[in-house]
Amino acid sequence: MPFWKSGLLNGITHSNYKYVCQTLKNKTHMSVNTKNSKLQNLDTKSTAPIVAYCQELFDDLDFKSVKAWKEAQPGRKAIGYMPVYVPREIIHAAGMLPVGIMGGGDQLEVIHGDAYYQSYICRIPRSTIELGVTGRLDVLDGMMFPSICDVIRNLSGMWKMMFKDKYVRYFDVPQNYQDEIGGKFYINEMQQLRDDLGKLVGREISDDDLRNSIGVYNENRKVVEDLYGFRAKQPWKAPSTEVYLLLRAGMVLPVEDHTLLIRDYLKAAVLEERPVRDNCRVVVSGVFCEQPPFNMIKSIEMAGCYIVDDDFMLVTRWLLEDVATTGDPLENLSKAFLHHSNETAAKYEPDVENKGVYLIESVRNNRAEGIIFAAPSFCDPALLDRPMLQNALAAQEIPYTSFEYAENSGQMQPIREQAGTFADSIKLWSV
Repeated sequence: MPFWKSGLLNGITHSNYKYVCQTLKNKTHMSVNTKNSKLQNLDTKSTAPIVAYCQELFDDLDFKSVKAWKEAQPGRKAIGYMPVYVPREIIHAAGMLPVGIMGGGDQLEVIHGDAYYQSYICRIPRSTIELGVTGRLDVLDGMMFPSICDVIRNLSGMWKMMFKDKYVRYFDVPQNYQDEIGGKFYINEMQQLRDDLGKLVGREISDDDLRNSIGVYNENRKVVEDLYGFRAKQPWKAPSTEVYLLLRAGMVLPVEDHTLLIRDYLKAAVLEERPVRDNCRVVVSGVFCEQPPFNMIKSIEMAGCYIVDDDFMLVTRWLLEDVATTGDPLENLSKAFLHHSNETAAKYEPDVENKGVYLIESVRNNRAEGIIFAAPSFCDPALLDRPMLQNALAAQEIPYTSFEYAENSGQMQPIREQAGTFADSIKLWSV
């Protein structure tokens, strides 16, 4: 049964989803109350209504779905988080809604935000401040800022000064991947977060709460990987514009609903007939923090490229294997981060010899023909890593091209022409 006909979107838990906890005691299933959703009576044998719903969530900078979720049950709380990765399992275990804050994109005019930051940095902190000072993030009870770069770290300090009535946490992650050093540090960080969120909701977050949430997110990561695997095999049936919107929906929907949403999309996508084009298969890299304009993804596809892998919204794919649901849950999350997490430019790699290996493996595993490096202007993690990644690709004779963008970039013709020329060169000159 499609998820919006199962009662999940009306605050009713009529789903047989195995990790949904329906008792008032646990309250871990967090469904969205969208009683007036346009999807109520649509035919879900097509991907179109699902994509339209995701587009509606993507376009909503007022976070109406989050407001509806909170209003459905008074006392609920929502915690926002910036890219790239936070352990959402802990937020979920507290009975709160994790909400991904991806900036204002190209829909938001930044007026106030420019007064807080210099011009020679990326745009996402400025547009995030704009969302905050204009009241669009008032629905959130707190914000988390992961340790992706100095800009986001500084934003966490500014947030504390600007929004004194909100919970604010700069969330650090280890740069040492030994269990007895980095692991111990990370467990302490997560325990502090666990304690803080427990105080916010007025109860302790038990180990069982955490294990249940870990199981829920294991399921979500699995369906996201299913989605990526399906796209890699048949990219014409799952355009990257649609895959992207599905991932963005997961930034505001309860994780249980997001899992069902992707399953429904995959069921519909398999049945749909779409034309197969002689496109070039590419991996897009560098888009893990400030998100590209939606039209940029469209432009890459229109230029004759099938995107078969990417690093959009890594929070959904950061952990590569299921986290154990027995034993100490924080230790399990720590081991997963240290030993089974994605290798990207967003993560510290102490061994220079391993730089770029993950991209080479992605090319091989997804039968890609080249790499498109797309990074936000002034993005230190992406742009500082790029030369080392390009050297690794050149050594393997893997073609690549690169450009920069801002989340509000409006002119897509140069990007379309560059991506199109890159695709043509591969088709013409690659053996």
